[in-house]
Parts: sequence; structure tokens; C-alpha cells
Amino acid sequence: MADSDLFIDIVAPNGQRYKQPRGLFINNEFVRSSEGKTIASIDPGTDTEIASVYAASTEDVDTAVKAAQKALKDPSWKLLPGTDRGRLMSRLADLIEEKKELFATIDAWDNGKPYQVALNEDLPEAIGTIRYYSGWADKTFGQTISTTHAKFAYTLRQPIGVVGQIIPWNYPLSMAAWKLGPALACGNTVVIKAAEQTPLSILVLGTLIAEAGFPPGVVNIINGYGKEAGAALVAHPLVDKIAFTGSTVTAREIMKLAAGTLKNITLETGGKSPLLVFPDADIEQAVKWSHFGIFSNQGQICTATSRILVHEQIFDKFVDQLKAAIKTTSKIGSQWEESTFQGPQVTRAQYERVLSYIESGISEGATIAAGGSPVSSSLSDAHKDGYFINPTIFTNVKDSMRIYREEIFGPVVVVVAFASEEEAIQRANDTTYGLGAAVFTRDLERAHRVAAEIEAGMVWVNSSQDCDPRIPFGGVKQSGIGRELGEAGLEAYTQTKAVHVNMGTKL
Repeated sequence: MADSDLFIDIVAPNGQRYKQPRGLFINNEFVRSSEGKTIASIDPGTDTEIASVYAASTEDVDTAVKAAQKALKDPSWKLLPGTDRGRLMSRLADLIEEKKELFATIDAWDNGKPYQVALNEDLPEAIGTIRYYSGWADKTFGQTISTTHAKFAYTLRQPIGVVGQIIPWNYPLSMAAWKLGPALACGNTVVIKAAEQTPLSILVLGTLIAEAGFPPGVVNIINGYGKEAGAALVAHPLVDKIAFTGSTVTAREIMKLAAGTLKNITLETGGKSPLLVFPDADIEQAVKWSHFGIFSNQGQICTATSRILVHEQIFDKFVDQLKAAIKTTSKIGSQWEESTFQGPQVTRAQYERVLSYIESGISEGATIAAGGSPVSSSLSDAHKDGYFINPTIFTNVKDSMRIYREEIFGPVVVVVAFASEEEAIQRANDTTYGLGAAVFTRDLERAHRVAAEIEAGMVWVNSSQDCDPRIPFGGVKQSGIGRELGEAGLEAYTQTKAVHVNMGTKL
């Protein structure tokens, strides 16, 4: 583990010094990939390389899966009491908290999100999720079922087995915690693959998993490209379940591959979430939450409320105030500046994708009310090649336009007017997605009525994006299958076995 090729000394732009693991984390050790291929991590704020890490081959995926399968059957994990599993998880949460500044540094550098956001939002979420599920580790029970006096029947809640987990690049550490938490609490073993765009922080997490005392093979961490390592993980015959967060397009391919062995799957995919503002809403709060709901995290949020539907009576006032909020709140710049609200897009490819959607909106006849261009003049020379885009508002948008119908995953929002509650609900539901939605109104009856009618896995009333590890998260339609977080998240990582005990019946 001390091999110099597997660790490199790093000095981040904020002065943080640490050793960055480069290898694949298998059986609690860092190892080289079998083919020696690497993935370069790029700082999106400057378009410069941070470090390179080893990329897993199909052979490496097989090694990691077999390590997880062996650990699943090892008494040190299989027979470990739930309370002791919970202690290991709690210890892991403590270790993450001790190094929260380091993790915030890595995710800010690797992903482009502001350091203060990573430190004060992402890290508490990751730590809190692991701690939450550590408490569930000894509280997942079966039940006894009354039938007749001649039969005793009961159920066992058992781990699914070896779980392959594929996490996205927009919240690298938080999404790892969302998946590891319930999987470990239920006694599964894991092979987790990071997104190739953000490969760094999860490897540091591997050092803490070993330090916390998890047996070798319980958690294995690989980096790699989706078409090779991701596909190999999904198709592997010894993997019992796949949990994926990412695009709907990729999820469709995962379902096809998983079908070969009828794997259990959980998918959290794309969204084009509506935010409805009724005329009786607190417009100041509606604007603040709308701004946060689409422009935070550079708009790179699966639940981003990127379609804002505003009642025609307050439409102009709302748009004016949202434009003003951009000027006063959306400071764009280096992820290291404390006042930065919006950093760069995660990669050049994502940057160009967002700009292509802006061009599409213009060509289809929509009006740019704010933004609509890359950021250049306000940036320092060090960041002139970074992937920065001005927050963009489109009006005069038709429901048939690509910017209205497709997930952009960037700081771009469409604002359209509606005349009635019925129209608002119909337009909100006119989408193939169904992840999140938000409703702004002071009318309590309307709030509950509209929340019930909107086709989405989650609805916020008078807020947006305020998730909590105790509350289920997931979508309907093409926004996913299954739920993460909360008690519901445990269902994805356990299977129920029924036991029938004959108490004397004779044939």
C-alpha cells in the first residue's frame, strides 16, 4: 500500500496538502489496474490536469466482484451482528467528518463546485447519511405471520448479496454515501464505480473504509469508463444488484445488460422538474427558491426545477425579480472564492452541451431574458479557459421546444405563463420525466391538491431541492425505478425469505 506509484503528493489551490490514492481499492488495498490505463482528472475552473488514476479493465472488475463475493460469505462480515455493523459505519462517518475540509477541497477541485458549498452542504449530507443508516443496521427485521395452529410462519430480511453501484459526477461523495449507507446497513458487500469525470474523492474514502475496520472485500472501489468497467460490472454474473444514478439514456442500457441475469436494479435518472408559482404565492420566496432550484450546483442537479410555470397575473413581475436575483446572487468565478455561487461546468463536454442547448433555444425562437453566453470578461487570467456559463433565462418558450422538453443539466431555465390550475398541472405532467416538482402557494388546500396530481416522485411545497436522508428520494416514469434514502431505501438492499414451519400437520 505504500508503493509510491499508487499515491501522489497533492497541493490543492487552497493550500490543502494530502496523498491522493491512484489505484483501485480492492480487499482494503490499492492496486494497479491490469492494463495500466489511467483517467485524468481535470480542474474545470482552469482546464488543467489535477492527477491521473488507474482505470479498471474487465479483468479488474472481475477481481473486485470476486473479492466482494468472498467477503459476503466470510464470517467476519456475514455473522457480524447488526449493532457492530452500525458501529463500523458510525466510525466511518466520524472519519469523514474529521477530514471534511479535505473532501470538500477534492470535490471542489475535481468537480468545480464552490468549496464552501462542498464543505457546508455536500459533506454534512454525506456524513449525515452514513450516520442515519448506521442506526438502521440492527433494526431491519422480519416478521411472524399468524396462519393456523398447525403452522408457524416467519420471514427473514436478508442482504441481496454483491451490489454494484455506479455513482454520478455532480455530487461525488454524497451519492457514494446515499448508496453505501443502506447497502452496508443491510449486510451487503459492494463494488462501487465512480464517474470518470470525478474520480478522486472516492479513493480517499477507501482509505477511511480500511481505517474504520471494515473487513477486506466488503467495499471495493474502482474507477473506469462506463462502456468498459461500468458495463462489465452490470453484466457480471456474480453481481446480484445494480444501483445507478445518472442519465436516462445510460439507464436504458443498464436495464438491457442487467436483464441477462435478471438483476435487481435501482435507477435514479434524469428529470425536467416543474416549479409552479400561483398568484397567491409569496413571490419573494418563490424567486429565491426558484433561483436556488435551478442555478445551484451550476444547474447540474437531476431534480433541478428547470421548468418554471408562473401564473399570468404575476409573470412579468416574477421574471424581473428572477433576473435581479441573478445579478445579486449568482456570482460566477473560481470555486475557491468564498463569494462564488456558481463555479464552472464539470467538463468541457458538459460546457459545450449546455451552450448547444442555448443555441437551440435561440434558433427555435425563444427569447433570452438573461444570460445566454459563456463567461469571459469577469474572470482572471488563470480561469480564462474554465468552463463558465452565465445563468440563462428563456421566455416565450413553446412546450415543443427542446429547451422545454429535454434535460439540459446546466444553468438554463425556461419560464412560461399559465392561466389556471388545471393548465398548470397538465403542462407540468406533459413530460417523459417525473423526478421532482415544486409548488408555491399560500393556499393549503391547493398545495395538497396539486402535489397529489403532479406526476413526480417528490413534490416540494414552497421550497426546492431541500432533501433529507430520512425522506425517500426517487422518480416515476423515465426518471427511475425504486427509492433511495429513508426507511424505503432499505427495501432496495434486502430480500424477504419466507419460512414455513410445520407444527404437526400429517399427510
